[in-house]
Amino acid sequence: MNAEDLKLVVKEKYSEIATQSKSQNETSCCGSTCGCSDSTYTVFSDDYSKLEGYNPDADLGLGCGIPTQFAGIKKGNHVLDLGSGAGNDCFVARAIVGETGKVTGLDFTDAMLAKANENVKKLGYINVNFVQGDIEEMPLPEKAFDVVVSNCVLNLVPNKNKAFAQIMRVLKTNGHFCVSDVVLKGKLPEKLRDDAIMYAGCVSGSIDIDEYLAIINAQGFKNVTIHKQKAIDIPNDILEKYLSKEEINTFKNGETGIFSITVSAYKQS
Repeated sequence: MNAEDLKLVVKEKYSEIATQSKSQNETSCCGSTCGCSDSTYTVFSDDYSKLEGYNPDADLGLGCGIPTQFAGIKKGNHVLDLGSGAGNDCFVARAIVGETGKVTGLDFTDAMLAKANENVKKLGYINVNFVQGDIEEMPLPEKAFDVVVSNCVLNLVPNKNKAFAQIMRVLKTNGHFCVSDVVLKGKLPEKLRDDAIMYAGCVSGSIDIDEYLAIINAQGFKNVTIHKQKAIDIPNDILEKYLSKEEINTFKNGETGIFSITVSAYKQS
């Protein structure tokens, strides 16, 4: 598939996800309804429930970390959340920036935006807003944000160079980003990489960790720091849909791995 076809697949899948409950999302392929695992498949999602600002209606169980924990957000900051979904990370960030700060969520799925706007209306927040747009071409002004966060979304963006270039553009001087994402070590088997459901399920849209960090550095970011890294184990009953037993053994016993990472970096003058 080309980049536009991949975007269409992601948009369609996440429109479907927006109508599901958190429990439905967590027991499927990172939000798909394929019912692809007999075991409880919650390897991506972290527990937000004890965080200030947490709103259960906004938590669809789609993250692979908690970027706000390491983002160094301060009271009064203007924070941008990329791929904001139903608003989960936005509402947590809003609790940190307080009444004097502002939070903007960017998403390109109508159903997610509708859900997020419904949530913010119920909460009555006037300093949280949601904007429709493509991460590769953000409809946002330059040098507008102190902090950019994102949770298990940038791996789904076909052109990650464009995504990080846009992050650089919208950040204020000395601003920074902190994102949680899924990366690879070694080469993911082609049958997994090429499957559209696994792509929209946060796995095969991922790239090698060294390539991921090289893109960040190439865009001019400084002080790149990996705060957290967690190995992701895909259950055998999922792998069996794509690989032979011999291929599964090779995959699990080789150097190939899938990880969630939380990484930050700074824009300097």
